[in-house]
Amino acid sequence: MGDSDVQSSVPVVVAGAGPTGMTAALALNARGVDVTILEADPEDRDRPGSRAIYVHKDTLRTLEQSHPGLGQRLVDEGIIWSTRRTLWRGKEVFERTYPNPGGDDGLPPFTSLPQVWTEEYMLEAVEENDIDVHWDDAVETVESSEDGVTVETENGNVWEAEYVIGADGAGSTVRKEIGANFEGTESENSFIIADIEEDPENPRTKERVFHYDHPKAGGRNVLLVPFQGGWRVDIQCKEDDDPEQLTNDAIISELVARTLGERYRDRVVWVSEYKFKQVIADRMIDDHHRVLLAGEAGHLFAPFGARGMNSGVADADAAASAITVALHAEIDETAIGEIAHYGIQRLKAAEYNKNAAGQALEYLQGDSPITKSKKFAAAKAADFYEPAGEWLDDAPYGPHGGPPVTIGQY
Repeated sequence: MGDSDVQSSVPVVVAGAGPTGMTAALALNARGVDVTILEADPEDRDRPGSRAIYVHKDTLRTLEQSHPGLGQRLVDEGIIWSTRRTLWRGKEVFERTYPNPGGDDGLPPFTSLPQVWTEEYMLEAVEENDIDVHWDDAVETVESSEDGVTVETENGNVWEAEYVIGADGAGSTVRKEIGANFEGTESENSFIIADIEEDPENPRTKERVFHYDHPKAGGRNVLLVPFQGGWRVDIQCKEDDDPEQLTNDAIISELVARTLGERYRDRVVWVSEYKFKQVIADRMIDDHHRVLLAGEAGHLFAPFGARGMNSGVADADAAASAITVALHAEIDETAIGEIAHYGIQRLKAAEYNKNAAGQALEYLQGDSPITKSKKFAAAKAADFYEPAGEWLDDAPYGPHGGPPVTIGQY
């Protein structure tokens, strides 16, 4: 530690200014706890792609409680599609339209908008609350003890904190610094994900549509999901596909024209290829009960059921609650117990979400005779037995409900 190092003290340091990190900072601030955010990227960072477009009601409620008006703003700026539709090899096997989207506390069951918008509104809330954000200042080392945590950044700045929340993403430095293992599996199939700009002159009906073996997409599974301003097109590659070739401008434009409509051929704004990871850290806290992992620093899920960002927000809120109690505890064992409970609680939630997303992934990738027979039989029965069609509609997203924890269901 050189003489030029800048040393600062703050109750809580949050590593990462993504949705999880900003949620943690807002939740701590709402509980009267001073917090500083350290972010590796510059303030003018580029965040391509729509990414997490589906914001669950629990997430909206959490944001509304931490910064009144924030959850409602996401609702106002997003859209709520009311129709679910599923087709089997071009034939409709299920359709349901909800005349009233439902919801409670004045909030709907979900809203759909690009993640970059969500982050923009969250950052505005962070700024309105005068929460300190240090951009372009990546965490380099984290040293915890029974008495607190020392964080040093790549710029040579040093922070002394009571607690640290690692919300610094899948490549988390904080996770590596506390020695947590991060291993898991990867999907067998690749998936092509494309963002398509809406045609303002002739917009498509806002409905979620899933195609099994889409006849116009070479028999591939295709998911079409609307969000404010556009469409997400997810295409499941076959085993013998070359994913890079499918992302070629001409080929993806052709696939989009066949699945969304000819008018969308030249409206592709972003495309990428993924193999989805299913990974959980072996622990969510450090040995000294001073460092807490949240969001993708602690887990990665396949996207089915929209469990990624939503579970990160739940982690962040639970971390803020645990830290607030620990900071005000007059007995050390109480403080330690709160952080330990967070570690157990959110690890259980991560395991539940991983299994739930994995169930959907296995269903989609499943080429076993049993799985294929079930799908085929359900498609045949859907004309006269609605639950068969509903099963085909539901199965690609994993089970309903949330993990067996009391704070944050996703």
